[in-house]
Amino acid sequence: MAESSSDPTFLKNFYIPTYIVTPDAEVDNDSDPPRCPVLVFINSKSGGQLGGDLLVTYRSLLNANQVFDLGQEAPDKSLQRIYANLQKLKNEGDDFASTVEERLKIIVAGGDGTAGWLLGVVCDLKLSHPPAIATVPLGTGNNLPFAFGWGKRNPGTDRQSVEGFLKQVLEAKEMKIDNWHILMRMKAPAEGTCDPIAPLELPHSLHAFRRVSSTDELDVEGCHTFRGGFWNYFSMGMDAQISYAFHSERKLHPEKFKNQLINQSTYARLGCTQGWFFASLVHPNSKNIAQLAKVKVMKNGEWKDLHVPHYIRSIVCLNLPSFSGGLNPWGTPSQRRRSNRDFTPPYVDDGLLEVVGFRDAWHGLVLLTPNGHGTRLAQARRIRFEFHRGAADHTYMRIDGEPWKQPLPVDDDTVVVEISHLRQVNMLATRDCRSKSKHDPADTSKHDDEGYHSDEEESSVEGEEWRKFGAAETFKIPDEVDISHLS
Repeated sequence: MAESSSDPTFLKNFYIPTYIVTPDAEVDNDSDPPRCPVLVFINSKSGGQLGGDLLVTYRSLLNANQVFDLGQEAPDKSLQRIYANLQKLKNEGDDFASTVEERLKIIVAGGDGTAGWLLGVVCDLKLSHPPAIATVPLGTGNNLPFAFGWGKRNPGTDRQSVEGFLKQVLEAKEMKIDNWHILMRMKAPAEGTCDPIAPLELPHSLHAFRRVSSTDELDVEGCHTFRGGFWNYFSMGMDAQISYAFHSERKLHPEKFKNQLINQSTYARLGCTQGWFFASLVHPNSKNIAQLAKVKVMKNGEWKDLHVPHYIRSIVCLNLPSFSGGLNPWGTPSQRRRSNRDFTPPYVDDGLLEVVGFRDAWHGLVLLTPNGHGTRLAQARRIRFEFHRGAADHTYMRIDGEPWKQPLPVDDDTVVVEISHLRQVNMLATRDCRSKSKHDPADTSKHDDEGYHSDEEESSVEGEEWRKFGAAETFKIPDEVDISHLS
């Protein structure tokens, strides 16, 4: 057990001396290395005023130099500087610095977009000792924190609440999590643009697609190629359209979206006003996924058509058991259903996505009932969407809670979106963790998982260097973008 947070020595477990995080500072390591040194990254604009208040509290309890405001400096810059300094100190024979690097953890406070940003940076930097990451829920959905037991409600920002969270970090276990790469390619349209459109035409946030440069090896002459990545889910259709409407309204009237309960009720209201509770009456069939695109999954090294029922209007490729504020669209299939359909238990580190469909908003409400789930379509290591020529001039997509409107050239039958497994990073998980690992005996013993196998193959694309998540240096946020747009 960890020491009581009332113990005056408790905070020493996490304290990092200034010379570790600030190059050329005077060496000060006259005590034993901390048991759980942490770097804290906080989006001060998340959660209304909560992010700023949390920043103040952490800086008052720990060394202010180990607590970073993401509105002031991008995390890849901070981490590159700190790890370069750690390497320098280790080369000089500093055992204290070596121990800090081995034990280092990261705490990130913000929405799912902010948490995914830090995860992407750690993935891209390919650190020799990548730190595990704990997430403080400061957003609206908070799917990442909820999936790993950190809760989904905005936390307290007082000293007692922060010390309680630190105590959980000290006791947390490490768990790996898959991340996923997305590639979208289409012919350059004769007129207009096919760049993703973020709510209100603002610059799209970190985890939406971006177009690759002409010097990128992914670039194809005469085509527009976009790439991105995600940790939790990629979705297309109904749910992404509602999310787009929500983000648009929040950016028009940010003063009305400072309460988590109000945010969630607004989300539900938009589901009604967008007509998704009566989709079969209000929306044309062209919005059905099967009408919009052909869906394929990789099986035994070959692309196989995936049958998507004609009524499906939203499709979700899910990595974590947390969607739309903590719901689990996949649910828990019985052993009989798993055997009949060749499903394996859903783990967050098995290199497989769970693919689920929904017909309308009423179908989504089924997730609120015991054992409720969407229409289970497949498990896949690679999935591909091929859009039909002229089926629609746009669709809506969403990655980890961040939506955009995607124009589609009506004269192009080669629009392709492909998702493939990328790599893994380490998360910190509490005892209340909902996510399951195939490497944890406590998790696998809960499933009859004999004969577990995956016959899907790794991506056949040659070369790993380009397969970055896109959060460090290669994917910078423009200076004019407010950090609050990332949550």
